[in-house]
Amino acid sequence: MKISDLLGAVMQSGMAPSSTDRVKNSLGGGGALEGLAGLLGGASGGRSQSPLAGLAGAGAKGGGLLGNILGEVSQAVGGQQNLALGGLGALAGSLLGGGKKSMGGAMGGGAMALLGVIAYQALKAHSGKKAPVPLGLREPKTAAEKKQLEKNSEFILKAMINAAKADGQIDEKESRKIIGKIKKTGADDEGLQFIMMEMQKPMETGKLIAAAKGKPELAAEMYTASLLAIEVDTPEERHYLKDLASGMGLDPRVARSIEQAVGVKT
Repeated sequence: MKISDLLGAVMQSGMAPSSTDRVKNSLGGGGALEGLAGLLGGASGGRSQSPLAGLAGAGAKGGGLLGNILGEVSQAVGGQQNLALGGLGALAGSLLGGGKKSMGGAMGGGAMALLGVIAYQALKAHSGKKAPVPLGLREPKTAAEKKQLEKNSEFILKAMINAAKADGQIDEKESRKIIGKIKKTGADDEGLQFIMMEMQKPMETGKLIAAAKGKPELAAEMYTASLLAIEVDTPEERHYLKDLASGMGLDPRVARSIEQAVGVKT
């Protein structure tokens, strides 16, 4: 199982009680979710011929997160055919109850596209210059970009698991609960073994920070994923998130924009 697919399964299952609600919030919630799933074929695998116009309307219902920026991103990458949007429809369809099992690569693509949207929006608002379009929101064009996308997925997945350890090691009960939820999405034995091994490791905050240094879009995606993985209801978790953002060199204003997008107060 590819790491990106496993990331999609983890995001679909939700690591913390509030994870699914935060993903829904970041996609606009309610009518925006329904519009996104329909326009991008989340339920049937179909796809609108011109999704961006419809997304603008769907996004407007939920605060405009999608509709207000995807048109601009489309121009930045040379047209909507270069955007990785289909996976967002699959993710939205899943959140609306469109199936228990993960849709493989589509779900993994949806996870990376979602993180890319949030990262781009936050970076654009506070960078003071043209923000980079994260890999994952745009289609990789070369073998090197495909390899980098998979590597980014691995860092992001590890960041989610690392965040879950912020208020202490993941105990056996928590581990069984997380694995059980991910198993329901259709993750294979190899993927489940990877998750179990990562949960048993000591925290690797330093390695994650080093991976994101000088890469603002990856730092923003890793921070977003970390917020989706935990409740953020203990001093230890808040301290961890502050140290993570600071260590990666993430602008505090960018961090706050991300927190607002997913509906978290730190």
